[in-house]
Amino acid sequence: MSKISRRTSLSIAALTFGGAAIALTAAPANAATSAPAAAAHIANGSDAVFVQTDNTSGNQVAAYQRAADGTLTLAHTYDTGGLGGILTGSAVDHTASQGALTYDAAHHLLYAVNAGSNTVSVFAVHGAGLTLVQVVSSGGAFPVSVAVHGDVVYVLNAEDGASVQGYQVSYGRLELRKDWNRPLGLDATGTPQFTHTPGQVGFTGDGRQLVVTTKAASNDVLVYRLGFDGAPAHTPTVNAFPGTVPFAFVATGRHEIALVQAGAGAVVSYRVAADGTLTQQSSYATGQAATCWIARDGDLLFASNAGSATETGIRLGRGGALTGLGNTATDGGTVDAAAAGHNLYVQTGAKGIVDEYSVAPDGSLTAIGSVTVAGGAGGEGIAVG
Repeated sequence: MSKISRRTSLSIAALTFGGAAIALTAAPANAATSAPAAAAHIANGSDAVFVQTDNTSGNQVAAYQRAADGTLTLAHTYDTGGLGGILTGSAVDHTASQGALTYDAAHHLLYAVNAGSNTVSVFAVHGAGLTLVQVVSSGGAFPVSVAVHGDVVYVLNAEDGASVQGYQVSYGRLELRKDWNRPLGLDATGTPQFTHTPGQVGFTGDGRQLVVTTKAASNDVLVYRLGFDGAPAHTPTVNAFPGTVPFAFVATGRHEIALVQAGAGAVVSYRVAADGTLTQQSSYATGQAATCWIARDGDLLFASNAGSATETGIRLGRGGALTGLGNTATDGGTVDAAAAGHNLYVQTGAKGIVDEYSVAPDGSLTAIGSVTVAGGAGGEGIAVG
């Protein structure tokens, strides 16, 4: 697979995921920092890529126009009306999560977390143009991830023991449902903080179950059954995976997900039963350091490895079978990624660079350029619209 020509010189910091020491490519903390990102498969025809800065002095979303060859050109930068935030101990991934910026294709809306303000911003999307229409409470402390299915939206809050908060989409705005708040009851004192906070909230493919990863806070994957109106069950099904640090996932079918286990350095496919229990289908060890994020492009999966500054390609086969396709170099501090058509966009947190790749049918990546997001060092949150 191709190697990007321009590499960033970085210091190496030691990080422990669930007791396993790994090398993490680190950059100095910056006042303009970040929020972890959204990685989801979007159909061909997308013409914009959005990147969140998570800047602590004023969070912003940079909107890029996507050319026919997949390269990006900055269209405009938009204030979210909130502040970014930094989890203690984080270097290149200040919200240590996936889904901090999420595109709602059905309603043409973009949701951005403001971790430092405990709010969520809602933008109306017009191509690469955005209009801020609402800033709403996250229903908790330090929001890090947003998920949408139909008219139902959930936000994951990472601090004060963590919680999920539900909303309904109504006339282009979010209506907070106080009765759809579920405290997770995680240990709020675990250290380092960025590994001991939850990683992502998301839906199964059929939209009937809500999935939450807890990382090293409890090494669990929580599954909430949802009512027909989107209300969550009062208690989740708890799937315990000791020492594996379940971080991020993507839906791969109506009842299937592909989950990244950062502590194990592996991508694992699971079938989600009606009662919320997970049954393993296949597993693939990346052999890379700090494998945490995952993006889907049809039957291709791409796992981001922050410590190795690489993307790992994986083919998704029948019954959740996973086949490795090799690794491709990125700029330093590889975090979230998003796929659009035959392109993959990889957010790297060391210097706030987004690397651009073309995706071949065999899953190989070819570097076609990069852009630097102003104030985006340490930032997370990338989505195609």
